[in-house]
Amino acid sequence: MTSHQSPQTMKPATAAKKLGVYLEATPAEFQEGVVSRTELSALQADPPQWLQDLRRNGPHPRPVVASKLGVSIAGLARGGVTEPLTTEQIEALKDEAPEWLEKERATQAEVRKETVRIKEKHAERAAKAAQQDS
Repeated sequence: MTSHQSPQTMKPATAAKKLGVYLEATPAEFQEGVVSRTELSALQADPPQWLQDLRRNGPHPRPVVASKLGVSIAGLARGGVTEPLTTEQIEALKDEAPEWLEKERATQAEVRKETVRIKEKHAERAAKAAQQDS
């Protein structure tokens, strides 16, 4: 008796998240279907035109907007940005450089520095522990 493995599938929202695109901007057939892991890999390896256009022009989901602006998702919310933005809108925000954006970028830079400091501290402790054990 042989068992047939069914392909693993995911909801369109999960696939859109993995592809870094805003679900509501994807074609209807993508939104209404299910996506197998094989299909997801194919979309990542050889993106169709609609996916290339979405990645280039948007609208982009909040994690992508936050990354392009150099802030956290919470920072976006504090700045009043709750909707997906197009690449053009993101560039306009960068050019405008509102006070909240500058503040959030500075906060994000501090968070990154602190993360690096903590990581180095843990690495130091691990190295000392390894020396003591030998």
